[in-house]
Amino acid sequence: MESMASLVVYIVIEVIIAVVSVVGNVLVIWAVIVNQALRDTTFFFIVSLAVADIAVGSLVIPLAITISIGLKTEFYSCLMGACIVLILTQSSILALLAIAADRYLRVKIPTSYKSVVTARRAGIAITGCWVLSFIVGLVPMFGWNNIDNQRKALNSSSSDVIIICQFETVISMEYMVYFNFFVWVLPPLFLMLIVYLEVFNLIQKQLNKKVSSTSKDPQKYYGKELKIAKSLALILLLFALSWLPLHTLNCITLFCHTCKTPMIITYIAIFLSHGNSAMNPIVYAFRIEKFRTTFLYIWKKYFCCKSGRALNRAKTTVIERSASKHII
Repeated sequence: MESMASLVVYIVIEVIIAVVSVVGNVLVIWAVIVNQALRDTTFFFIVSLAVADIAVGSLVIPLAITISIGLKTEFYSCLMGACIVLILTQSSILALLAIAADRYLRVKIPTSYKSVVTARRAGIAITGCWVLSFIVGLVPMFGWNNIDNQRKALNSSSSDVIIICQFETVISMEYMVYFNFFVWVLPPLFLMLIVYLEVFNLIQKQLNKKVSSTSKDPQKYYGKELKIAKSLALILLLFALSWLPLHTLNCITLFCHTCKTPMIITYIAIFLSHGNSAMNPIVYAFRIEKFRTTFLYIWKKYFCCKSGRALNRAKTTVIERSASKHII
């Protein structure tokens, strides 16, 4: 009875996270479409991250709920569902890495940035990130999985192995720890940490320069860059805090066979990893003014009562004016 109650609570929380993730990140993409001032290379990468987060809410969480119910399925069908989780996680990491690289170039080569980081090159980078994410996430489908262990457990040589679909049943912990975590999660996180430290260092050097009549514009530029960099670094920090607990549990599972993790700890780690997809729009709303203004405009125009039409027109004017200005 207690386990059933825990399962119900787990499903309810997952559904809430899914709804917030989908709605919030759809709003992010909508804002970029509505406000031309947000159609910047940095925000192309943010849209890519939002797409991955929408997929977490609409695909990954429903799959996780299905797995929690203990659905019986064919091995490779379950494995494909698990690989989708891996693909989307990796795409988020690479999108964050691309955003960090973009911020670095903005402060390192501000005068030639626009000629170096074009929309076409940003598109190529985003495509490359997704292709690489698919390659990394689909590795288990090409053989690095637990099919042999399941055949031995079931004493079967059949290619159609029916199992109770669970992540650890199909995904090898060696793959998750040695390949996924040690190669494709930790190094990018450390690299992003170094990049952001360098970004803050470069910005601080510019801001510490003596302000003169000819340096007001650079001071304003780097002041905006510092604010945006802090917001994006916060997103990186939240990502690390959300995903590292689950990867730590994977390491415990691999290296300590006698250790048993309480189910409540596992649930918390899962909530954190899935909840990360719902956090980013909240950060944008509170930390990036252009997003906050556009979110309010969308809310007033499309969801508020008709009495707010005058305010809608005012908001439209703000959006149109901001579109003619440089976003950051």
